[in-house]
Amino acid sequence: MDTWDAIRARRNVRTYENRPLADGDLDRILEAAWRSPSASNRQPWDFVVTTDRATMGELATVWAGARHLADAAAVVVMTLRHPDEERFVGIDQYDLGQATMAMMLAATDRGIGSGHAAIGDQAACRQILGVPDDRICAYMLAFGYPADRPLTPIAHPDRRPFDEVVHRGHW
Repeated sequence: MDTWDAIRARRNVRTYENRPLADGDLDRILEAAWRSPSASNRQPWDFVVTTDRATMGELATVWAGARHLADAAAVVVMTLRHPDEERFVGIDQYDLGQATMAMMLAATDRGIGSGHAAIGDQAACRQILGVPDDRICAYMLAFGYPADRPLTPIAHPDRRPFDEVVHRGHW
């Protein structure tokens, strides 16, 4: 799939087929995160990946909107260092957003769906994965083959009108 098709085909997937991801596909997704841009190349992140069904089931309990993680083929938990300075809070979140989109597009390119989730219970997430206390469990991404329909470019996405969102030259 070319990049433009991957951008148009990507959508949040919350139901998955019961089949594993190929190791090479999962590594490609993780490498996309590893290669993603970072302000001043700080790379404040670490990524914890699991394919263990019991672990994914536990992770599904750390946020009300994370139930889909239990049935995924893999889950990546994105962590951040506690920032040294207040100014890095937003910068680090932006960096994680870039890593998130890179993983989602790499997955879409392979026909693999993704669905994001927040983390409400930091202590539980740290305990489940053994994440050190100097890290913030920031977000989670579930990956798997979509159970409902394949990832193909969406001709008419449910989005606000383009001309209402894009302001050229001024508001």
